[in-house]
Formats: sequence, C-alpha cells, structure tokens
Amino acid sequence: MTPASLVLGFVTLMRLVELLLSRRNTARLLAAGAREHAPGHYPLIVLLHASWLAGLWLLAWDRAIDPLWLGLFAVLQVVRIWVLATLGRRWTTRIIVLPGAPLVTSGPYRFFSHPNYLIVVGEIAVLPLVFSMPLYALVFSVANAVVLSVRIRAEDAALASQRPVTKQNSSHTASSGR
Repeated sequence: MTPASLVLGFVTLMRLVELLLSRRNTARLLAAGAREHAPGHYPLIVLLHASWLAGLWLLAWDRAIDPLWLGLFAVLQVVRIWVLATLGRRWTTRIIVLPGAPLVTSGPYRFFSHPNYLIVVGEIAVLPLVFSMPLYALVFSVANAVVLSVRIRAEDAALASQRPVTKQNSSHTASSGR
C-alpha cells in the first residue's frame, strides 16, 4: 500500500460511512413527516462525487503526498465532523425538510448559511492538490460550482417554503454533504 492509497482509502471509508448515516437519517426524517425537495439534481451530485473519487483512485493512488495540503485537508475533515455533529439526525445528502422544525443556528451555522458546502468546495480542490494535481482540482472545482449553484438555490427555496428567511434564521433545517 502506498501513502496515497491509504489517504484515498480513508476518504473512501469516510464517504461510505456518511452515505450510511445519510440513508438512516433520511429514512428517519421521512418517517417523521419530512419532505424531500428538488431530488432531480441529486444524481448529478452523486455522479460528480463518485467521478471525483474514482478518478483520484485511478490517477493518484501511487503519487507522492504534499504534507501541507494534506494538513489542510485534515482541517477540513475536522470542520466536516463539526457540521455533521451540529446537524446530528438532521444531516443528510439530500434536501430533506421537516415541517415545523426550527432552523439550526448553532455550531458553524452561526457563521455561514451553508458551511457543509464550503467544506465540499475545499475538499474537491484540496485533495487533488495533496497529490500535486492542480488541473484535476480546477476541473472538478468548476463542475462542483455548477452543481452547487443548482443545489444551493434548491435548498434555499426549500428552507424559504418552510419559514421566512431573515438575517437571524438563515441556517438549515437539514443539510447535505453530497
């Protein structure tokens, strides 16, 4: 095993655990009366993230690791865990809104409306840079920006339908990581 394959294995394992957590939370939220919003773009998100990770496995499994970029990626993972812990049972990869649930305004949601998406933007750019692949980082960052522009508009619309959005409550009732 190469150091790069260990990093990629860790990231893959994290994503699989997140998918299981999301599936469980989605089922629980739907059973409690929540509704999914704008599911049509979800396959694009799955395709983007699966392609990004599969391509890294194909092209970077044996590359050298840049420790500074790896350190930044590790910091992003800590913030990702903070987001997941803040949302708890409400975190999902889909846009799921539970009617009547208060908006989350604690944790990183005190500072940003969409902290999970900021983390995703960072991850998609930084992990390829860990393997000295700036063009790969750029291509997937542009693709991610397009998908996120659709995603964030859809999520904001879903949250606005839940409750009027003001400066004081512009956080999430549910969030997504992918």
